[in-house]
Amino acid sequence: MERESAFEALYEKHAADVLRFATYLSGNRSDAEDITAETFVRAWTAPEPIEMATVKGYLFTIARNLFLHGLRRASRHTSIDEEIPDPAPDSPSRLGQEAELSAVLARLQTLPEVDRAALLMRAFDGLPYQEIAQALGISLSAAKVKVHRARAVLMKLRTALQETPVGNGGRR
Repeated sequence: MERESAFEALYEKHAADVLRFATYLSGNRSDAEDITAETFVRAWTAPEPIEMATVKGYLFTIARNLFLHGLRRASRHTSIDEEIPDPAPDSPSRLGQEAELSAVLARLQTLPEVDRAALLMRAFDGLPYQEIAQALGISLSAAKVKVHRARAVLMKLRTALQETPVGNGGRR
């Protein structure tokens, strides 16, 4: 019973972070939910106890590996675009915010996976660079460089979006 209550506490503390990480990594909420569930199944069935000092990095490593496994599996299949446009009118400011968010998320998905993972671990979950490096299997300096470069790419996009007039549908 002690193991179950410890696992429940682990889940309560980290499930939202793992889900957010998986969502930004995959770009798909449904896939992220599957990755999150499988991450905790793997943590539960791990042969060795989880070290509490590195538990978040450990969970992110599992989630990232599951994501990469899914990419390899999905590369063998063709997908169908299931996005259906909403016919309801929206306010111009909301449309502008949604367009900016869509552009940022789309740009985030174009980053190399390891850069995206490093950025997400640092920016959204505040993991120390050493833990990011360990989770990704790279050096400490490489982790810092990957986060810096990913941030620079997104800042360029933000600057470009701010320079684009909103009133003409994003056309210059």
